[in-house]
Amino acid sequence: MSKLNIGILYGGKSTEHEVSLRSAESVLKAVDHDKYNISLIYISKDGEWMLSRDSEEIKILSEDNTEALTLIPSKHLAAGDTPLKLDAVIPVLHGTAGEDGKIQGVLELLDIPYAGCNVRSSAVCMDKDMTKRLLTLQGIDVADGTVIKRQHRDQVKFEEVKDSFGLPMFIKPVNQGSSVGVSKVTDEKSFYQALDAAFSFDTKVMIEKGIDGREIEVSVLGNTDIFVSLPGEIISSTEFYSYDSKYIDDDGAVLQIPAELSDTVTKKIQQVAADTFNTLDCEGMARVDVFLTEDDTVIVNEVNTLPGFTSISMYPKLLEVSGVGYSELIDRLIELAIERHQLESRLKTDR
Repeated sequence: MSKLNIGILYGGKSTEHEVSLRSAESVLKAVDHDKYNISLIYISKDGEWMLSRDSEEIKILSEDNTEALTLIPSKHLAAGDTPLKLDAVIPVLHGTAGEDGKIQGVLELLDIPYAGCNVRSSAVCMDKDMTKRLLTLQGIDVADGTVIKRQHRDQVKFEEVKDSFGLPMFIKPVNQGSSVGVSKVTDEKSFYQALDAAFSFDTKVMIEKGIDGREIEVSVLGNTDIFVSLPGEIISSTEFYSYDSKYIDDDGAVLQIPAELSDTVTKKIQQVAADTFNTLDCEGMARVDVFLTEDDTVIVNEVNTLPGFTSISMYPKLLEVSGVGYSELIDRLIELAIERHQLESRLKTDR
């Protein structure tokens, strides 16, 4: 059986560019090179696409060790005059322009199968406001909150918001990941500082009531038939699970994998994760993050359609403890990408 040609797409125009490199390193290390020919495709912070001449190492690429890639709609990619034929792409991109549907749209125009959610669900899940609206319609619990647009920034009054949501509250950009721009608010001064911080990353920000509960995460894998992992718990040593806690501070949090939960609560969380995945029309993969309150209410916090793939990331670690190893996970994501592409390729495009 011939090897499949697989692209690992990493970097990107995102605040999580460096995290993407770390995730891509882990994927490259775990992928079965006996099954796949690997092409490393790097997107610079300026948005330039480059093909590595050396597929042995994930690195920040430059003109010295790459070929520039040309994007040709419906005809894949080309390095100079040579087409780059790919059977599937694994987008190891996080944050804006990575998990918000933009890259997914480019890959669809290039007619290349790709791992993870499609354009629509990627965009919806990245937008925390839209995510909450759809989950609420389905009867899935989410935190109370409100969304403020930039043009209404000066109309927001601390006392009015405090009366609605109490303290502490959280302020976050609507379209960001990995807790970038997220602040915990405990008083009037931190409230306005948090608004400014969030608006520096997005034109819409969300103000949410603080939830007193355990932070639980669940990995979901599949297209129509989905597999839900055992839950894991984030035990943060800081005020909340911030960007630094996730990627910089080695002592920022303890990951309890699997979480210490009763069978009944475990199944309840897994069902909420499955219902969330299906409600948002996710495919391939997603990590569902929830709060578990003292009375065992499960409140969905957010859904990450391109979760971290570093060696310490929850998504692969939760699947591993649930019986799906890292290398097997990559195999499955490639299979799911090709399966969906084949199904969609059979759809009619004319009458």
